[in-house]
Amino acid sequence: MSDRDHLLQRDQVTNGSHLHQVAIVGAGAAGLGTAAALKEFGVEDVVVLDRHEIGASFRRWPREMRFITPSFTSNAFGLLDLNAIVPGTSPAYSLDREHPSGSAYAQYLNNVAAFYEIDVESGVDVCSLTTEDDGTFTLATADEPVRAQHVIWAAGEFQYPERNSFSGSDCCCHSAEVGTWQELEGERFTVIGGYESAADAAVSLVQLKKNVTVLARTATWKSDDPDPSISLSPYTRERLAWAHTTGFVNLVDGVDITSVREDGDAWVVQASDGREWASETRPILATGFKGSLGHLDGLIEYDEDGDPVVTEEADESTLVPGLFLAGPLLHHRGVHFCFIYKFRQRFAVVADAIAQRLGMDTEEAVAARREAGMYLDDLSCCVESCEC
Repeated sequence: MSDRDHLLQRDQVTNGSHLHQVAIVGAGAAGLGTAAALKEFGVEDVVVLDRHEIGASFRRWPREMRFITPSFTSNAFGLLDLNAIVPGTSPAYSLDREHPSGSAYAQYLNNVAAFYEIDVESGVDVCSLTTEDDGTFTLATADEPVRAQHVIWAAGEFQYPERNSFSGSDCCCHSAEVGTWQELEGERFTVIGGYESAADAAVSLVQLKKNVTVLARTATWKSDDPDPSISLSPYTRERLAWAHTTGFVNLVDGVDITSVREDGDAWVVQASDGREWASETRPILATGFKGSLGHLDGLIEYDEDGDPVVTEEADESTLVPGLFLAGPLLHHRGVHFCFIYKFRQRFAVVADAIAQRLGMDTEEAVAARREAGMYLDDLSCCVESCEC
């Protein structure tokens, strides 16, 4: 045991509160995935904190929403289910669904937490994170503070929608606020946005035989970029193409929205070029999520595009050693980690770094994760390219 570990152990006794080896904020795919990886690497003292419950963000999806990445049971052939967060599991197998709903996927996450015996503390709202003089962390909550040697921030994005995209955006209904599209009254709807959330909203409304106008800055449905992180996925393209054949959807691109205002019983959407669209129902805002990193002000560095800057070696804060990021918040080295099949490949990289600092031999665990295709430490290879 190192001198620092001796000091930490003594400090734990002096303060009378437990000092966890690792605290993870968020009990979603990223939080539970990194917790499971840490267990495989021999780190047992891990606590996962969530202000709601396991898979809370997935449980809040609109009832009609489905995973755009397909699940398929192919482990026997060395191909991990795209939506699995640990080796040897498959949401397709356990849920019997190719495109699971959010509530179904939350059940898969429950199964993972139970199998790995992950300590999940539900109903714990982390209000702030501070660093101590000895290099440890204190996570302030509504109840008792939680102390840890290392913190992994995996609070995600869905529960933090972007509601201030332009003037009057507070007049809109954010897509993340919809429990089911059947609850919206009206026959004609306006959707602002051009990516997955906007397309999903449009398709779901068309299935209810509603007329929908989609106002998008770029025509993502025409993009031929093979990376679904910056263009629509094939699953979404297929569904949107069907919606277009019904005649119920009007796709408008090249629209830079500047404001929304109420005008009597209608809402008027205005673009920078002066064009306006009147909507008889509250416009649906599908312009993305601001994420949870606002809780880490002063602890995370950002680049000129506003993306968090982390170390290439372990997705660690460049400002505060011991603070790591996991999940769709990762955007670095030109790589977008906004799908589970992408960001899960960094779970073991983080676990490896922490386990080594705790004096553990990680060679076998790293080899096992590499064999499973869940240990990506060379980001230079992350370039989407297709010959046809």
